[in-house]
Amino acid sequence: MSDSAVSDFDIAVVGLGPAGRALAHRAMLAGFRVAAVDPRPDRLWPPTFSCWVDELPRWLPAEAIAVRIPAPTVWTTTEHRIERPYCVLSKPGLHAALPLDDATVFAARATEVGAHEVELADGVKLRAATVFDTRGLPPLGQRRAASAHGIFVDADTAAPMVADGEGLLLDWRPENGAGPEEPPSFLYAVPLGDGTVIFEETSLGLRGGMPQRELRRRTLERLAAHGIRLTGDEPSEAAHYPLDQPPPRRGAGRAIPFGSRGGMMHPCTGYSVADSLALVDTAVDALRAGRDPIEALWPWQARLVYWMRTRGLYGLGRLTTDQSIAMFEAFFTESERGQRALLSAHDDYAALGAVLFNTVAHTWPFRWRYDLVGWTNRDRWSDYDFPAVTERLPHPTD
Repeated sequence: MSDSAVSDFDIAVVGLGPAGRALAHRAMLAGFRVAAVDPRPDRLWPPTFSCWVDELPRWLPAEAIAVRIPAPTVWTTTEHRIERPYCVLSKPGLHAALPLDDATVFAARATEVGAHEVELADGVKLRAATVFDTRGLPPLGQRRAASAHGIFVDADTAAPMVADGEGLLLDWRPENGAGPEEPPSFLYAVPLGDGTVIFEETSLGLRGGMPQRELRRRTLERLAAHGIRLTGDEPSEAAHYPLDQPPPRRGAGRAIPFGSRGGMMHPCTGYSVADSLALVDTAVDALRAGRDPIEALWPWQARLVYWMRTRGLYGLGRLTTDQSIAMFEAFFTESERGQRALLSAHDDYAALGAVLFNTVAHTWPFRWRYDLVGWTNRDRWSDYDFPAVTERLPHPTD
């Protein structure tokens, strides 16, 4: 196609992951003329998406949820039942809930994304009053990372660890074969509503992340500890992305980053989809009112919350396994509001400050608190070299 321009759009959204598709959908419903750009606009997203049910916006239909878990479990030194409904999203259900019938969809790759113009690989240039960049996260490098390796297991096989209607949000039981001088990781395991359960060993906060092969080894060790034997042919998924993507600056004179690219990746948990879905109307309403969406999305309270969460991320990235268990034990005995302030709330800075202080204050032994705040072992694990696994991994059927 020859170089040409289309200039009659109010909003251009570049990237149609859940955040971008939701933003384009809600802007379209609000009456804006929307251009949506993605090389594969109709594909179902590969990752598994989960969140607390109360984080989801009310406009999202029930069909977007695949599984509800009334009270997920956390294992630290003891078992904690979190009386807050959790859910796994249905990828086809979520996709169907965000139609773009009245938007103009361009199945193309964006080569240049500016404040008011998007250039596509085929030479077409789109012009819009506002451009949102929702293409996800930049490369990881040596940034603080979330790394996970998930194995999809038949629900009947998984039942000894995760029964129907149950889920393991964080499982810190010492069953993954990692020694005390190795970086820590925990297990996340939930049913997906399709007859399978995902078992996902997860690492948070390490610079550059934890290798997939190491995470897989640890997952298999945990399953073996519960007598779960696999065929070795089960499908798997990998996650490896930065946790410290900051909120956009005001008045930057460029496309507005939104979703995980725009600071909505939770630094301490690696979740972003629910927050992105909840904030799309904030961005759309700001445009309708002639306001700056960045100002609306990121008032000082929300920026302070993000800053405090990054302090928690740095703490996570320097703890040992025993210290991590002690810290999470302290956290999950805090108040419901305090837990929500860390895990979910976009701008509850007062409760977040209190729960962070109390978590450190109640972590025991006392000397471990120095590591949490970075007075000691600030750079623990920064030079850790994961050994190459040259010996045979324990086979799932051993």
